[in-house]
Amino acid sequence: MLEIRSVVRHYGKFCAVNNASFICPDKKITGLLGVNGAGKTTLMNIITGCMPAGSGDILMDGLALREHPADCRRKIGYLPERPPLYDEMTVQDYLAFVCRLREVERADIPGHVRNILELCGLSDMSGRLLGHLSKGYRQRAGIAQALCGDPPILVLDEPTVGLDPRQVSEMRELIRRLGENHTILFSSHILSEVQALCSRIVIIHHGRILKEAELGEESRLLRLSVKGKTEEVMRALRDVPDCSKVRLLAEAESGFVECEMELKQDAGQDAEVKLFRLLAARDLPLRRLSPAGDSLETLFLRVTDEEGGSR
Repeated sequence: MLEIRSVVRHYGKFCAVNNASFICPDKKITGLLGVNGAGKTTLMNIITGCMPAGSGDILMDGLALREHPADCRRKIGYLPERPPLYDEMTVQDYLAFVCRLREVERADIPGHVRNILELCGLSDMSGRLLGHLSKGYRQRAGIAQALCGDPPILVLDEPTVGLDPRQVSEMRELIRRLGENHTILFSSHILSEVQALCSRIVIIHHGRILKEAELGEESRLLRLSVKGKTEEVMRALRDVPDCSKVRLLAEAESGFVECEMELKQDAGQDAEVKLFRLLAARDLPLRRLSPAGDSLETLFLRVTDEEGGSR
């Protein structure tokens, strides 16, 4: 398991990562989701030991990076946004070189490299110079170098950036297969990418972790259309005992207020009945009440909008 504990990183007076804490469960793909500049790459550089944290720590299977840097680095493979490739080397020679850096037993290197080449779909490219590879194969080579030494944890920073649709599909399938035997932290600002690959998400915004959630867990979000003045409707909804948050979506010209209500986690099955009765008692006609399945896009926009409003 990969655990991030209270990590802080400043660049001068600017706080790039602000008290970040979350976990990546074993053999699961966790998506680190955020807009450009949210702090994803800085945090990944800290997790992989490429950059020190100002405070906080990273734990890998219970080992602290600060106290056991060499042991922790053996447990993690990293694909940065720009793969660290040497263009004048062949794919096979480059992977053998990385294996030596990773302290793989010399006698085991040829077999280890062959397995990685096959897994990453690079067997036919093994004798090609890295500088002559297409963007898609360079990304595969980047993942291949992260697998050298067989680390149980993989950190992948924007692995599909710049790829064409076919290459994106192939890369996603490779990452999905790797997730069967590795703990993966996968960074992206593309919502569809995270939705397709990850079972768990972490949302980072302005350096802060705003949300951890399992994808597909039951939503407690309701969508309503209520006739009345905005202030009266919003006040009534906030008075509902099971209400956690209310978000105004739109005010229709016909006088109907469109909004979303998030129920508390311990809300009972009769929450909708209580809501209907309260609105009826206040003479606020309810035109529509339906579950509003919290899509990843809805969740991301809602969480980051709330953060923006609090700043």
